[in-house]
Amino acid sequence: MIHENETAERRTSHRFDKVFQVEISSEIFGSYVCVARNVSAGGIFLETFDPLPLGSEVRVHFEIPDSSGEVVAIGEVKNHYYLNYQQDGVPRSLMGMGVRFKGFEEDSEQTLERSLLGFRTLH
Repeated sequence: MIHENETAERRTSHRFDKVFQVEISSEIFGSYVCVARNVSAGGIFLETFDPLPLGSEVRVHFEIPDSSGEVVAIGEVKNHYYLNYQQDGVPRSLMGMGVRFKGFEEDSEQTLERSLLGFRTLH
């Protein structure tokens, strides 16, 4: 159950929408590359044709575009998404998964926070 404070906290966290590649690895399902569409300090939305099962523990490894340093986060698959939309009058769709970050390796959390603050300043 999501509490009102948690919802408000998620909405106020810094985030940015930028498309870039991310490597996902799981002890059970192996490694593969997918596309990040949205990232915040608390998690990431990943476009993939084959979302991992809900509850899967994953390691998310990426470099933020236009920023220095890499981020390695440990997370859990919390949601699956199937989106239908139109682009230039053409029907399109995408699938993906929401991953909530549970922890970070080394100084990845600080790297992510600096990058998110920098993007917020630019936009």
